[in-house]
This record gives sequence, structure tokens and C-alpha cells, in this order.
Amino acid sequence: MNQKNNPVPISTKPARKDLHPRNLHNQSYDLPALVETHPALVPHVKTNPHGNLSIDFADPLAVKALNAALLNRYYNIVAWDIPDGALCPPIPGRADYIHYIADLPGLDQPSIKLLDIGTGANGIYPLLACQIYGWQCVGSDINTESLANVATIITNNPTLQGRFTLRTQHDKNHMFEGIIQAGEFFDVSVCNPPFHASLDDAMKGSRLKHNNLARSRGEQKTKSESPTLNFGGLGAELWCKGGEQLFLKKLIRESQAYSTQCRWFTSLVSKADNVKPAKKLIRKLGAVDIREIEMKQGNKITRVLAWTFI
Repeated sequence: MNQKNNPVPISTKPARKDLHPRNLHNQSYDLPALVETHPALVPHVKTNPHGNLSIDFADPLAVKALNAALLNRYYNIVAWDIPDGALCPPIPGRADYIHYIADLPGLDQPSIKLLDIGTGANGIYPLLACQIYGWQCVGSDINTESLANVATIITNNPTLQGRFTLRTQHDKNHMFEGIIQAGEFFDVSVCNPPFHASLDDAMKGSRLKHNNLARSRGEQKTKSESPTLNFGGLGAELWCKGGEQLFLKKLIRESQAYSTQCRWFTSLVSKADNVKPAKKLIRKLGAVDIREIEMKQGNKITRVLAWTFI
């Protein structure tokens, strides 16, 4: 990249993010290095009121460009892209999920097979699992357009071909049925459930996030009734009837039927109040081990719930 034509000032000393010890993003983003890898990020890099380099995290195009740069520089994934409005996941947090489940008993082997329930248009969990640990991955989704986008990403990255495959879920009422085949065994399943109960709830959540971002920049909160979804998300990516709690209940109940075909079932749980009832149901169904894994990035705390019947 021509630094003269696209000047990017030197970044300040990075701060710790309290991610998993193996996470490559435990320091703040090295934006000069990222724009060198991915020049399309250049227009989005600005100096914030604190004098540090940053991007506008309320701008979906900036967030998408940052993701493409991170995936390219740190994970050798090129030409990553998602359709307008699709869920744009924060890479450090998604990498944390993969690192933490890699610490589960039995997952410290070279030939691990992962199933991603609802891989979306971004395919982020299998992409990271393939590139970080060399795992074999299957991504499933009910949205064929989302799967078509991930298929393009795989095509653009020959090292993923044969290691990351896709399957269509034809029944919205099932997660594992129709995806896990007879006689097939997975070492671990991952899932990022839709966490809102309706589109209105999703917009309210986006409004809150938008206002928090504005406040951190010293701006006044928005009065808009329809703020931009900076991390995107369409339909089943963001909401489902009953929200995260009901989705988890269905996921857990169906996992019992596949208890001998998957060593560890895991799911991201965004709402702390949903952890206790989920663990209660898992115990009731006969799981022999349940793990609640807390993940922290700055002031944000999320958790992964993992359980096994084996």
C-alpha cells in the first residue's frame, strides 16, 4: 500500500482486552498493519477524540472492512464478504469461542469435527476453526442465500475446500435433525442463537447499542426509530419466536436425541438470565458434564454453555 497516498498515523500502545490467552486479538487493533493488508479499510480509519486510531463502529461498512482485514491478516482468509444487512460478527469474540471450546476435554486432538448450527452468511466459526486448529467443519443454515455466500468464500480460499462443507436445514423447527447423518459423529457443535423475540426487540437492542457507541464518542444519543444495524443481522440471524430462551430450550432438547453422535454440544448465551434454566434442563435430560464458560472483552461479558452426554 502507498503510505504517501493513504497516510495512516502510528498507533498508540495497545491495551489488553482480557481475551483467551491464545487469542491473537488480545491487544487493540494494529490499524496501520491492517490497512497495509487490506487497503479498502483506509477510508474508515480516523483519529478519535482521544487521539487514537479507530473506526466508526456504528458504520456497517467500516465494521465489514475491519473484519475482512482481520481475517486476511491473521487467518489467511481472502475475499471475505457478506451481503448487505447480513450479520457481521466481531472477530475477536468469535475467535474466543473457538479457543475456549478447544480447551474442552477430548478436543485437544488434531482431527476434530465441528458442526455449526446456523452458520449464517459469514460462516465465521468454521472459518476460524479451520484456520486456527485445522478442524473439519460443517456449517448448516436454513437460508440458502446465506449458504451460497459462504460457498463463495470457500471457493475463494482453496485451503478451505474439503475441510469446510455446507448443509441446508429444510425444517425451521429442527437444529440437528436433517443435518447430522446416520452413523456420523461430531466432536463439538457450536451455535450463536438469535437472541431477540421479535424484530421490534432487535431494533430496540440496536438502538441501545447505537446510543452506547455515540456516548463513547461524546455524542448525543440518536432519536431515530430505525438506527442502522452496525453489526447487521437479518431475520433468523437476530430474532425468533420466543427469543434466545426458547431457542436454547429446543436446542438442548434435540441434543439429547443425538447424544451419541456429538461429544460436546455448545451454545453462546448472550443473556445471563437464560443460563440457569438452560442448565436445569440439561441436567434433567441426563448430561454427565455441564460447563459454563465466561468470556470477557473489555467491559462486555458473554458466556458459552457446553454439555455432554458421553
